[in-house]
Amino acid sequence: MKTNPQKTDPGFFVSLEHPEALIEPEKIIRAYFNSPNIGLCILDSDLRYLAINRTLAEMNGLPVEAHLDKTVHQVLGSVGWPLENKFREVLETKRPLNFELAGEFPFRTGKAHWTAHIIPIRDNDDKVGRIAGIVLDITAQRNLEHSLEQVGGQLQKETGKLQMLRDVSELLSSNWDVSQVFPKISARIRRVLRQEFASLALQDSGTGLLVQQATDFPLGKGLIPVVQLSSRNTPQGQVMQKREAMIFTQEQLRQFDDEIAKSMLAEGLQALCCAPLMRPQGPLGVVLLGSTRSAAFQADDLELMNQVAAQLAVAIENHRAGAEIEQLKRRLGEEQSYLEIGTRSEGQFPEIVGESPALRQALDQVATVSASEATVLILGETGTGKELVAHAIHRMSRRSHGPFIKLNCAAIPSGLLESELFGHEKGAFTGAVMRKVGRVELADGGTLFLDEVGEIPIELQPKLLRILQEQEFERLGSNRTIKVNLRVIAATNRNLEEGIARHEFRSDLFYRLHVFPIRLPSLRERREDIPLLIRHFVQKFARRMDRSIETIPIETMRALSDWDWPGNIREIENLMERSVILTEGSSLRVPLAELRPQLARTSPPSDRTLDEAERLHIIRVLRETRGVMSGPGGAAKRLGLRRTTLQSKMQRLKIRPEDYRSSGE
Repeated sequence: MKTNPQKTDPGFFVSLEHPEALIEPEKIIRAYFNSPNIGLCILDSDLRYLAINRTLAEMNGLPVEAHLDKTVHQVLGSVGWPLENKFREVLETKRPLNFELAGEFPFRTGKAHWTAHIIPIRDNDDKVGRIAGIVLDITAQRNLEHSLEQVGGQLQKETGKLQMLRDVSELLSSNWDVSQVFPKISARIRRVLRQEFASLALQDSGTGLLVQQATDFPLGKGLIPVVQLSSRNTPQGQVMQKREAMIFTQEQLRQFDDEIAKSMLAEGLQALCCAPLMRPQGPLGVVLLGSTRSAAFQADDLELMNQVAAQLAVAIENHRAGAEIEQLKRRLGEEQSYLEIGTRSEGQFPEIVGESPALRQALDQVATVSASEATVLILGETGTGKELVAHAIHRMSRRSHGPFIKLNCAAIPSGLLESELFGHEKGAFTGAVMRKVGRVELADGGTLFLDEVGEIPIELQPKLLRILQEQEFERLGSNRTIKVNLRVIAATNRNLEEGIARHEFRSDLFYRLHVFPIRLPSLRERREDIPLLIRHFVQKFARRMDRSIETIPIETMRALSDWDWPGNIREIENLMERSVILTEGSSLRVPLAELRPQLARTSPPSDRTLDEAERLHIIRVLRETRGVMSGPGGAAKRLGLRRTTLQSKMQRLKIRPEDYRSSGE
């Protein structure tokens, strides 16, 4: 039988091409007996050692003398039984046999690996009564191969981890919104850690609770709530407190008295690996992996989880920074828009600033009455723009070519008001050195505007009534009747009906003035016009003072919109003039300290805290009812509210019922 050459050690071959060369034991002994690398033994038909070289004896861990006349299993113990089976096979078949042997030898430490060549030895009668064993110790070679396999496996594992981290980095660089890209990130992690469940939770700065942002659980049964609010008594809460990655066993999970932990156990999760999203200012949240295998996560996985969590933390911080930058851009745009928004600069009322429905309604009345000759009574608080409306009525009337004469009845002493209104003749009273033409006569052919008409003394009111009825009057100190053709527009901030009740104002004069009343809304009733008015007055005074004002802070605009403006447009005009004077840069500086008494009456912080508590309570009930709002077991019934009231509260608190419905519904 021919066999291939077998390599025993570098540069040394045992040739089995001619086994007849080993018929004589002396030849075997001479060929291998003194080899320092190759073990040699000769056994009889009872498998007893007839001869053994020192090399094989050392490999067996016994001296040469301890082998002679003993069987293989007596020397090698349990390892010898399979060897004897091989030896008997050679005795029976009379053919050489090659094999490897590995095992724990009784007289040496550690596991040994041998390669053995068993050769039958024939006598002169061609009978096989002895066999020779040639043994090569390949323990070092096998240990090296095993080490290389371990290193290769570890290298492959580390390569997989690095590839996973690179994939996560690429995903996050393509989309900073971690909540959207998290399922893809979980799929990349699953290639390395083999988890079935992954979730991301971020800490709410207001409540301190961990709010679930994203979940990846393809094989889940739907027992874990979609919306989670994790407190400190949870695995996530412990990780946030200790600020280090942790592994939780199934037994540790059972120790948490928390609905989320119980739902994870119900889903069959037996191990968790959780890592905090750390940044210099503190943890932003946690990333959690879960597995249905009890030993899924090892201690060396914590470092990998920390690296993934660090990438997520940076991405979340970048996303928040980007969102904050966008918010600042929008805010700057809003602040600039306060000075860019258009005013009513075209159409019928270029001199009146505002677009609110209340103002439009009043201006529609102005447009309606302007074409007529009817007397108009303009009502409204002081500073609402009554004089501007009177000007607009005159400008739009058929008398626009005539004079527009105005008289503030409250600004002139009652003793001089008659002369100012109707005029006087020379010598009519002490000091009347010449004739004077009154405002009524000056308004002939045009419009007479009587501001603060409620301040006219009761004794002078009949003469004004005569103007309205007859369009005639006499100067003071004269009995000559003068005819005029004019239109009267009156304005007052007083309640003339109360004046009639107190006998301070004539009822017949009131009805003559009250032909077409127009009520101008206060600034409190048209808050949407406040930015327009601020822009108008800021630009007006900035041009006058040669200032460049580009923005108005949002907080400032919010404070101005919350102010009640008792002085109405006149007050806002005066405040803007002071503000432009105080402004040194490009952003308007408003002395808000003047408005503090009113601002102090706005909603206190406790209201916001109450809203937060109410929101969390409604969310908890919705989770318990799985989003069902009506019916005997619905959220409305449990909260003691009507369904419509609950819907209103949820809309105000930005709660969506569909977020809390189970997937099967």
